[in-house]
Amino acid sequence: MQRGACEHGRASAKNGVMIVRQSVLFVAGCLVGCNGGTPSATAANPPEPVQVAPQPAASVVPPAPASAEPPASAEPVAFKPAALSAEALVLPGAVAPVSLDYLFFEPQRARVWVPAGGSGSVDVFDTAAHSFVRVEGFKTAERDAHGKKRVVGPSSGSIGDGVAYIGDRATEEVCVVDLQTLKLGSCIKLPSAPDGIEYVAATREVWVTTPRTQSFVILDASKPSSLKKKSVIKLAGDPEGYAVDEARGLFLTNLEDAGSTLTIDLKTHALKDTWNAGCSSDGPRGLAVDSARGLLLVACTDHVQALDMAHGGALLGKLDTGAGLDNLDYAAKTGLLYAAAGKAAQLVVASVGDHGEFQVVANAATAPGARNAVADASGNAYIADAQGAHLLLVHAPQQH
Repeated sequence: MQRGACEHGRASAKNGVMIVRQSVLFVAGCLVGCNGGTPSATAANPPEPVQVAPQPAASVVPPAPASAEPPASAEPVAFKPAALSAEALVLPGAVAPVSLDYLFFEPQRARVWVPAGGSGSVDVFDTAAHSFVRVEGFKTAERDAHGKKRVVGPSSGSIGDGVAYIGDRATEEVCVVDLQTLKLGSCIKLPSAPDGIEYVAATREVWVTTPRTQSFVILDASKPSSLKKKSVIKLAGDPEGYAVDEARGLFLTNLEDAGSTLTIDLKTHALKDTWNAGCSSDGPRGLAVDSARGLLLVACTDHVQALDMAHGGALLGKLDTGAGLDNLDYAAKTGLLYAAAGKAAQLVVASVGDHGEFQVVANAATAPGARNAVADASGNAYIADAQGAHLLLVHAPQQH
């Protein structure tokens, strides 16, 4: 990444199809009831009671004769997505523009992790306290990117067993951060700069995409605070995006330059399937999996596609998001997809049906370049705003 990220700590899809269906219907119904409302950033005081003037008694209308024609039925009300707004949270110690890529969510402590590139820190946002804590000590370096100079540093990460794993592009390392103390620990050198990082609990491994060498580096995390090199998986292109389907024992990634999506066996590390991602020449980006329903969600640069994992990655549905889409996030418990498009400067929240169909339930204006949304357990979305050096917070609609 991009990457993403979405790391999107990512929600599990183990609750079953019926629970997902009920959750999507409940959330979509809530969004309709809250259409157009903008939730508060903090818990609000109860609203003042509204005084309603007494109305004159209605006159009694005699019933219509039996021979009268029945009244015409009312026209169905068209569904309109809820319009949400974004709150800009200033990243501590960051000077705009700052290099931002992947964000990831820590479910146990309800925290959003923001590797803040050139600031040399990872900013951890406590969603309950509404405040940041900086994890400092990472190195930075100046690099050429598309003809421009930029300062790079920590850029990706994933939650492991009591630790977080952070990829640093400046030093080409993966470093360990203790979740309890938020102190930087040991680092391990890689053959090239890391992009996406994902911890796989089933195998106690950390998978790292390294696009410059067209490979995955697999790290042994059996001792969580002390990573060791395990193996390298060579690919036929540049890996971009990642997702884990532990139910099927698969790791999934895209090859951005080849326009394909791969499935890799988690235990043997062998390539299993290669599917056409169906994106434009810009290639596919982020990934998300709904294991219970066998759906793979692939981010192209201006839309999301739902693929059928049981039938060779066949296309099921498509969601337009606007230009500049990179990583995405998906909450399997509610069946909601979160896609932030940087060029379009908007967030789209959509429900995903059993057969890969999409229904937009909410959207929000964000900021130019803002991308790589992740969602928390309450449905709030967080988006990386590199140009403004902000973490954008889009609150979930209030439930009525």
